[in-house]
Amino acid sequence: MSIVKELLSGDAIPKSHLPFSPAIRSGGFLFISGQASVDGGGKIVPGNFEEECRRSFDNLKKIVEAAGLTMDHIVQVRNYVANQDDLVKFNEIYRAYFSPPFPARTTLIGCLGTVLKFEVDAIARY
Repeated sequence: MSIVKELLSGDAIPKSHLPFSPAIRSGGFLFISGQASVDGGGKIVPGNFEEECRRSFDNLKKIVEAAGLTMDHIVQVRNYVANQDDLVKFNEIYRAYFSPPFPARTTLIGCLGTVLKFEVDAIARY
């Protein structure tokens, strides 16, 4: 049995020079790769935590909408926060993008190195 994987593509989806797909449709789900504070060409756009977090969520939203979905279709979110001191701000920003019932969520702290302050990946259901 072969697994059907369809690459989601389009002008609104941030690109990357790295070897990964921004999003894959498979089995009624949309699997979205980690989205960071990057421009449309995949270049990192540095900023403070709030700027990077919002840009990452905005990139996630662009991909979801390019698939014909909304943020309400997201069933799981994994968040990567560089600095534990940013958790309060992260939770505030998170509520601006998601509403109850919130997606299942994992948040990892201190795992990004020094280049990024935040990254997010997600799974959405069609």
